[in-house]
Amino acid sequence: MRILIVDDERNIRESLQRLLSLDGIDSAVAADGLEALALLQSESFDAIVTDLRMPVMGGQELLERARAEGIRCPIFMMSALGEIRDAVSALKSGATDYLIKPFEPEDFIHKLEAAVASRRLEDRVEAGVRTGPAASRLIGDGVAMRSLRRDIEKLAGSDAMVLITGESGSGKEVVAREIHALSSRSNEPFVAVNIGGIHESLMESELFGHEKGSFTGADARKHGLFELAGSGTLFLDEIGEMPVRLQVKLLRVLQERTVRRLGGTRDIPVPARIIAATNRDIEALVREGGFREDLYYRLNVLRVQVPPLRERRDDIPALSEHLLGRLRARMSKGDIRFSSDALDCLAGYSWPGNVRELENIIERALIYADGAMIRSGDLELPAGSRGAVASAAPLGEGASPDATSLERLEREAIERALASHGGNRTRAAQELGISRRTILYRIKRYGLEG
Repeated sequence: MRILIVDDERNIRESLQRLLSLDGIDSAVAADGLEALALLQSESFDAIVTDLRMPVMGGQELLERARAEGIRCPIFMMSALGEIRDAVSALKSGATDYLIKPFEPEDFIHKLEAAVASRRLEDRVEAGVRTGPAASRLIGDGVAMRSLRRDIEKLAGSDAMVLITGESGSGKEVVAREIHALSSRSNEPFVAVNIGGIHESLMESELFGHEKGSFTGADARKHGLFELAGSGTLFLDEIGEMPVRLQVKLLRVLQERTVRRLGGTRDIPVPARIIAATNRDIEALVREGGFREDLYYRLNVLRVQVPPLRERRDDIPALSEHLLGRLRARMSKGDIRFSSDALDCLAGYSWPGNVRELENIIERALIYADGAMIRSGDLELPAGSRGAVASAAPLGEGASPDATSLERLEREAIERALASHGGNRTRAAQELGISRRTILYRIKRYGLEG
């Protein structure tokens, strides 16, 4: 956070600077409104604290000029007079608050931090960026997930750029958030933007910001996403969808670590860590000329590949239970559970849409399920999908046996697999093409523990 202090009395300026520095808040000073306006043209501030009465240009005129130029940060007016009409005039002109000297330091810091936080939130909401907690944690303890967690822990300790690759819906944003949460930047903003969801004509303004009057409709200064991320993390999802024209500008920002707003004349430092992600074959895109090679190398400093859900079947039951619990709470659905056959079906499906498809299937089942149990028939998996045991065990391809026959054949298949591997359940599950958790369900169900 960076604050501009404007007061014609040097001791006031220095006292406020010391006060802010005790809370780790950076600041700059100006002796009057004109000097402050010059600073506002060359630097970006999170808030302004200005005296009302000053020579050359007072606080009221500074306030009005700043708002006229599209500066929307909180502006606090200070005065020793405490006149009501001054307070009313300042508030009508767009002041955030009116402070009567002397004021309590703790109260002032609290108001300042609250106003800055509120302004940042409004900016992010207007920009349509996602800044809240991750939609899901990294669930599962299979081999693939353990490897992914190790990679994330290593990446979190670095400030280098990261490129996350993986299929659509596999959880690339969750991985980015986990890297941020484990990093030294965890108390700073996490700003996520879907490049593919921004119209090309608006993308430059959204990413880099613009000055008032820089184009038709630009009636106020706008901070871009690079600025909004501050010293936190900026997550550029679907980076492969960025037009080549803007890739050149993005490359400059990443090389220089500065950004220039549309219509602006100065470079603004960009301290945020950049994490990008794509579901496309980025190397093929580079070869075809759809993505700049120099930008690719700039982003691809650290690389993490998110495995598709079909490659971590052992995690599907636990992930399904987690998603069900979250959806249940959101939809006020009570204590609805999965039946064992429903979990088997979920574990056996190939999930081309990955975690996103899994969540959609569970949400639909939760809506239509009768009673306190979600059964395999409630899942409505796409036609042709079958449970893992059914697809792996010799149940008579193309046959339509009744439930009793299926259960008998299923039990026999499990018994044969266990016998051929000396009772080793892990190897038996591998032979049948199912997870260890699934075979444990079936062993218990058919009384094969002995």
